[in-house]
Amino acid sequence: MNIAFYAPMKSPDDPRPSGDRTVARGLIDALRLAGHGVVVPSRFRSHDRGDPARQARLQAVGDRLAERLLRQGRVARPRIDLWFTYHLYHKAPDWLGPRVATALGIPYVVAEASVAGKQHGGRWAQGFEASLAALSRADLVIGLNPADKAGVMPWLGAETAYRALPPFVDTQPWRASAGRRTDTRAALAARHGLSPDRPWLIVAAMMREDQKLASYRLLAEALGRLDGAAFDVLIVGAGPAEPQVRLAFAGLSCRVAFHGAAAPQEMPDLLAAADLAVWPAIKESWSMALLEAQAAGLPAVAGNSGGVSGIVEDEITGLLTPEGDAEAFAAAVCRLLDPGLRTRMGTAAYRRAERYHSLAAASAALDAALSDTLGRPTPTGKAKTA
Repeated sequence: MNIAFYAPMKSPDDPRPSGDRTVARGLIDALRLAGHGVVVPSRFRSHDRGDPARQARLQAVGDRLAERLLRQGRVARPRIDLWFTYHLYHKAPDWLGPRVATALGIPYVVAEASVAGKQHGGRWAQGFEASLAALSRADLVIGLNPADKAGVMPWLGAETAYRALPPFVDTQPWRASAGRRTDTRAALAARHGLSPDRPWLIVAAMMREDQKLASYRLLAEALGRLDGAAFDVLIVGAGPAEPQVRLAFAGLSCRVAFHGAAAPQEMPDLLAAADLAVWPAIKESWSMALLEAQAAGLPAVAGNSGGVSGIVEDEITGLLTPEGDAEAFAAAVCRLLDPGLRTRMGTAAYRRAERYHSLAAASAALDAALSDTLGRPTPTGKAKTA
């Protein structure tokens, strides 16, 4: 089928790297792997930071764009069978999809939606109400984060289906990187002064002045409790909060290397060269970085927030600690300094990623969900096109 793919939070071809962009691109790859045609009909970004006047302007722009799409036939030639919106919530509502899908009489699908009830009547009131309306209009809602399901389910229409989809990654590059581990590790050791004989803890996250900075600070606090333990730390990331991140790690006794930002194609080799992924995941949804680490065969120590437990299986592929608990995080890192435990959990992580979180598995699951959706009547009662 031909699918119109739209991401109101961030377009899949946005030049700024992020987990959101990575997931959007992964969904497109999974749809195309299943044989579907995918077009991006609009790059309109509806994200707002809490300004009601700006939200009203964004809604007006969205209404005009939806009308233009319909008038110019950009979603009709070649014929579009289904509209697919990725990442729907109060800060980034979908002003295009419900209107276009209803006008064309085609299914409307949403992947990764969340509902924060405390936003009702708040600064994002317009976006909140628009997101609820979109959910009630949807034919299918696909959940990537199990923590979102409870908030989403009460707002679905009577005929709206809900299907869980485990977060996923193309595991092939991660498999290939394992064979380059020795050379990559030697190059990184020379570049950053890391010891090849000590385990490397790796962190891969943007440096923003929000929950990312809070996670970095908690990680530094936790590692500071392990004074004298033999390990090095490799930090991959950059951003406006880098000075604060560097300050947080400045007093640690272990070697801390700041690698800077890395292109997506560099990440498999960087992760394969390390020994343990660490991330406190404060207020995290589910963390693409942790999923990539598991695909690389790394055990992980992570904070148990959001949908992280759907990525890291506690005591099997890594260790989960209470969100925000530096003491528990330090104890978990200390446990995984044991090379035998790291090897066992790393092997389990790789196998779990291959079985449940691969691009092939996601493609098959998406294809089945969409095929089923085309076989049911729409919430509006309009017949679907095949």
